[in-house]
Amino acid sequence: MRALSSLRWKIALTTTTVCCLVAAALGILVHNVVARQVVGEVRKEAARDLDHALGHYEYGTAHGDVNAALDPPGLPAPLRALVARGRTGSMVGTHGGEPVMWAAGPADRSALAVWIPYGNTRERLRDIDTAILASAALAAGVVALAGLFLADRISRRLATTAAVARRISAGDLDARVDFPADAGPDTGAEAEADPGPDGRRPRRYRDEVRDVAHALDSMAASLQERLEAEKRFTADVAHELRTPLTGSLAAAALLPEGRPKEMINDRLKALHRLTEDLLEISRLDSGVERADLSRVELGRAVERAVAATRLPAEVRVVRDAVVLTDRRRLDRILANLLVNAHKHGRPPVEVTVEGPVVVIRDHGPGYPAELIEQGPKRFRTGDPGRGRGHGLGLTIVAGQAAVLEITPVFANAPDGGALTTLRLPVGRLPETG
Repeated sequence: MRALSSLRWKIALTTTTVCCLVAAALGILVHNVVARQVVGEVRKEAARDLDHALGHYEYGTAHGDVNAALDPPGLPAPLRALVARGRTGSMVGTHGGEPVMWAAGPADRSALAVWIPYGNTRERLRDIDTAILASAALAAGVVALAGLFLADRISRRLATTAAVARRISAGDLDARVDFPADAGPDTGAEAEADPGPDGRRPRRYRDEVRDVAHALDSMAASLQERLEAEKRFTADVAHELRTPLTGSLAAAALLPEGRPKEMINDRLKALHRLTEDLLEISRLDSGVERADLSRVELGRAVERAVAATRLPAEVRVVRDAVVLTDRRRLDRILANLLVNAHKHGRPPVEVTVEGPVVVIRDHGPGYPAELIEQGPKRFRTGDPGRGRGHGLGLTIVAGQAAVLEITPVFANAPDGGALTTLRLPVGRLPETG
């Protein structure tokens, strides 16, 4: 049923249905015209025989060259009633069990009737109907195949465009449809009219699928250019801030001890961490980061990473596993998740290891719905009024997880609290040399 609901089959079925309706209408029209002509010829022949028989009847001579009789028993009742009103007529009936064309007229107070065989005419009409049905079926089949072929071409081009759109939405901004600018939808070459006054050849038709593909490529190129400019700006700002911040930290260390020095150092360290986070995101965005994979016992690695943060958290190893990962990047991911849990959630914070899966949970208000649906975004806040949000921490988590081929899943626990699930890859190290 899913196949029949695709655009390809919808176009093919619609084309076939329209063809069948047109073929049926034309078939009925042709049948009526031909039947009227064929039956009309037989009626004329019966009328001639009736005139011949009536002439012989008036002169009292024999009419043995035609099948004629006065008030024959097989004469149809409607025709007998017509003759009783003094009129002549003809109609199809039977005589001796065989189909005949009757013609009758008044002769004194009786009905003089003639009949001629009608079986061949009826078979001829059946043959004509069979030919019409066969032609309609053949035309419907040809049109269905042609419609399916054309629909398949359109569907494949639309499917290619949709696949590229999905790749772009997944972050592959280099993806392009790249339909030829002069390719027509059917012949592979666009028909062109004579050059206009400006020397350009106007198109004779529009290819909407190609227009959509070109619009998608243009949008992707524009989006890529803007994002690259944003990445360059972020990296440049972070690099420019790094040097004066380092000097400011060194200068702040020379201040006399006291509350002002603590406040200045606190703000400078926060700004320094923000700058380092921006530099890390810039490296992740550039795609140059590569993981240094090694086999790691996940349970012990998680315990050490949690202990290194010095943040209170309960670690529970249900089932340990050996995974392929980069210890430094995994520590960074876990540290950011724990910091986010303590900053935006509420204790207790629980870390559970079950095989290659790590689950971090707090008991706070949980993740915002936008984060769960769309993933982490830079500096986005869940509730500006209360200052909730995730800044750059979860953005770095998503970036480092992508380097490690981990797909973090952000959700909220049924009984409250943010729930983050990490599934690490398990396998053999790639062979070198």
